[in-house]
Amino acid sequence: MTEPATVPSIRRLDQTVVNRIAAGEIIHRPANALKELIENSIDAGSTNIQILIKDGGLKLLQIQDNGCGIRREDMEIVCERFTTSKLKSFDDLGSIATYGFRGEALASISHVAHVTITTKTVDSQCAFRASYSDGKLVPQKPGMSNEPKPTAGNKGTQITVEDLFYNVPSRRKALKNPSDEYSRILDVVTRYAIHNSGISFSCKKQGVNMADVNTATNNSITDNIRLLYGSAVASELISVERDFEELEFKMKAHVSNANYHVKKLTMLLFINRKDGNRAVESSMLKKMVENIYITLLPKGSHPFVYLSLEINPQNVDVNVHPTKREVHFLNEDKLIEAIADTIQEKLAGANDSRAFYTQVCMAMIANHKNTPKVTSLYYRLYYLEQLKLRRSVVSPRRSAYIDRSDSLTSNIAPKSTGKVSENKFVRTDSKLRTLDNFLHTPSIISKPTQTAAEKRPEYEAADPPDVVMGDAGDDATETVTEETSVKSASTSTHISSDRERVDVRLNSLLDLRKEVKKNEHKGLSDIFADHTFVGVVDDALALIQHQTKLYLVNYSALYSEELFYQLVLREFSNFGYINMASSIPIKDFIMVALDEEEAQNGWPDNMKPKDEIAQSITNLLIDRSEMLLEYFSIRVSETGELLSVPMLIKNYVPTLDKLPLFLLRLGTEVDWDGEKECFETLAKELALFYCAEPPLQEPAEDIRTDPQGDQEMTESNTLDSTYEKDHKAYVWQVEHLIFPALKFQFAAPKSLAASSGPGSGHVVQLANLPDLYKIFERC
Repeated sequence: MTEPATVPSIRRLDQTVVNRIAAGEIIHRPANALKELIENSIDAGSTNIQILIKDGGLKLLQIQDNGCGIRREDMEIVCERFTTSKLKSFDDLGSIATYGFRGEALASISHVAHVTITTKTVDSQCAFRASYSDGKLVPQKPGMSNEPKPTAGNKGTQITVEDLFYNVPSRRKALKNPSDEYSRILDVVTRYAIHNSGISFSCKKQGVNMADVNTATNNSITDNIRLLYGSAVASELISVERDFEELEFKMKAHVSNANYHVKKLTMLLFINRKDGNRAVESSMLKKMVENIYITLLPKGSHPFVYLSLEINPQNVDVNVHPTKREVHFLNEDKLIEAIADTIQEKLAGANDSRAFYTQVCMAMIANHKNTPKVTSLYYRLYYLEQLKLRRSVVSPRRSAYIDRSDSLTSNIAPKSTGKVSENKFVRTDSKLRTLDNFLHTPSIISKPTQTAAEKRPEYEAADPPDVVMGDAGDDATETVTEETSVKSASTSTHISSDRERVDVRLNSLLDLRKEVKKNEHKGLSDIFADHTFVGVVDDALALIQHQTKLYLVNYSALYSEELFYQLVLREFSNFGYINMASSIPIKDFIMVALDEEEAQNGWPDNMKPKDEIAQSITNLLIDRSEMLLEYFSIRVSETGELLSVPMLIKNYVPTLDKLPLFLLRLGTEVDWDGEKECFETLAKELALFYCAEPPLQEPAEDIRTDPQGDQEMTESNTLDSTYEKDHKAYVWQVEHLIFPALKFQFAAPKSLAASSGPGSGHVVQLANLPDLYKIFERC
C-alpha cells in the first residue's frame, strides 16, 4: 500500500521577494522605467525635461526636470510602495487627472536598481540628495548616515537610476542589446515630446554632445512631428478635431492623407489627462485605423496617426494594467465608431487630388551640352537645379584660394564666382599643422625660481614642487610618456582614464557662461577661430594671419587670462589633474607670499600676524576641500597640503613661481559666501595663475663669486642655459598650446576689441594683402 504524497505547506513570502516580483510586473525594461519617471516629471509641472542614457539605460538612466520638487520631509518615504501625492481615497480613482496615482513607480525601480534623488523646491534654500535601495534610504557612501544631504542644485528633481536589474540576472541577460533598448527609450521620449508640446524634451547618450531628441517649449504638435518624424509626414497631415457631447468625449488628431504611407503603422494614442494625456495602446482602435486606410493605401502600406482623446474621467477605468499601458472605458464600441466616421469624413474631403512623384533620369544631366530640349516644367526646374549644383562644386585644389572675407559677418557658405583675383587669394589653411606639432615636446617649466622671500629657514629645506600631469582621478594608471624636467631630474607623467564627462546644469554657472557669450565680439572671435599662427615677436606679442590680413596680438596677459577664465567655466567639474610629485605645505607657501609682501611694502602695525593669516587661509581651504576637488580638481589634504591643481590644457603647466601668491589670493580675493560669486572669483584667480608669463631671468648681481672668478663664470653659464631652456619651453607653449586653444569656442570680449581705452591695442592689423598689392603696383 503506497503512502499518500506529502501535502505542501503554504508559506508567506518574504517582503523582499514580494517587492521584486511586483517590480518585475511594472518595470519590464529601461523604457518602462523612463516612462514612469517622465510621467512623474510632467505631473510635477515641469517645462523642461532632460534625459541622459548609458548602455541603453541599463548602466545609467537619468532624468532631470524643473518641476515643483520634493519636500525634504517627504524624501524618507518617497521610494516606499503606495506613497503618492495624487490619491487619497479609492473614490479619487473615478476622477483621476494625473499620470501616476498608485505610488509604485519609484518603489519598483528602487527594488531592482540603485536610485539617487536630488531635489529642490522653490522655497528651499538648497537642494537635498539621497540614495535608495529596496525602497529605503541608504548611505551615499560607506560610513555615512542615510539622511538626505544638502547640496547645490536647481529647482526641480534629478533622479539617477544605475545598474538596472543588477539583482535580477535573468532579466538582465534577456536585455542583451543596448542599442535596441535605447531605440525603445527614444520611442517613449518621442511620443511624450510630440504630445506635450509645451514642454521641452532632450534625450542623449552619456558622453555625446548632440541630443537624439531635442524639442522646444514653443513648438506646436505639428512642429514636433516634423522635427522627430520628418517633413515627409508633417506636410501630409490632416487635422481632425471634434466634440461629442452625447458620448462625453473630445478627440483631437493629426492623420496622414493618402499621399503618405510607410511599411509600419505609427500610431500615437493618448487618453485622458487635462494637461497632457497618458500614452496607451488599444488593439481595437488600431484595427479601426487599419480598416479605414485599407482602401486608400497600397497593399502592405500603413499611415501615421496621432490621436488624443479626452473622455469623462468617470467613464474610464485606469487601474486595469500594472504599467497603465491599457485602459477600459464605457461605450467603447460607440466611441470607436464615432472616431472612425470622423476620420473617414476628413479623409474623403482631402483626397480629391493626389500627388505622384517621378524620378528624373540622371543620364540627361550628365552632359548638359547634349541634353535635348525639356518641355515639362517639372523636368525643367529639376534640370536647372541639378545644373546649378554641379556648377557650384569647387575642386579641393582651388578651395584653399576662395575669398572668405565675409565670413566674419555671415554664416552662409561663400559662393564660387569663378576665378578669384590674385590679390585676394587666401594662401594658408588654419587647419593645417606644422612639423613642430609632431616633434618631441620641449621640457615644460615645472619648478619655480627661488625668490628672496623663499630663503626663509623653514623653506630652504623643502625643494620647489615638481608636477605629474594627468587627466583622471585617483584610480588612474600611470603609463604613456615621461619627460625630463628643466630644473630637476623629476618626471612628468601623463595619466589616462575613462572618466565620464559630467554635465553641470547649475544656474550660477550657466549665468556666468551667458555673461561671457553676451559680452562676445563676434568678429574678433571669428578671427581667432580661423587664424593661422605666424610667429612669436617677443614675450608679449605674436603675429597671426586671418584670411588676407596680418594681425599683431598682445597675448601675454589679457588674452591668455580671458582664455583660461573661459576654460574654467566651460570645463567646470571635468578637469584633469596636475599632481604634485611631493605635497605642498599650503601654510609655508602662503608665508612665502606674505614675506614677499612685507619685503616690498612693509607690514602695517594694525595687521594680524602673518602666521595667523596663513593658518586661517589654510583652514579655509581644508574646509572647502570637497568642493574644490569636485568642481575644480584642486586636491587639499586634511593636513593642509596641496596635492594637485587642475589641468586646463593638456601639457600646459602654469608658472609655479606664482603658486604662493595664488594660494594667498584664494583666501583674500575669493568670495566664499555666494555660489555664483564664489565660482566667478575662483575662476578669475585660476585664470590669473595660469595666464602665460615668461620665465624670470636671474639678475646678474645675485651671482656669488670666488676669489679666482671661476665660480662666477660657471654659475652665470648655468643660469643662462637654464633661462634659455625655460624660454624655449615658454615660446613652445604659446605657439602649440595657447593659440590653438583660442581656436576652440573662445569668445573674445568686446573690451579687447575697443579702439580706445583699457582694452585697446591688443589686436592691431598690420597689413592687408589687397593694400600691399596696390603698393607693389605703384613700385
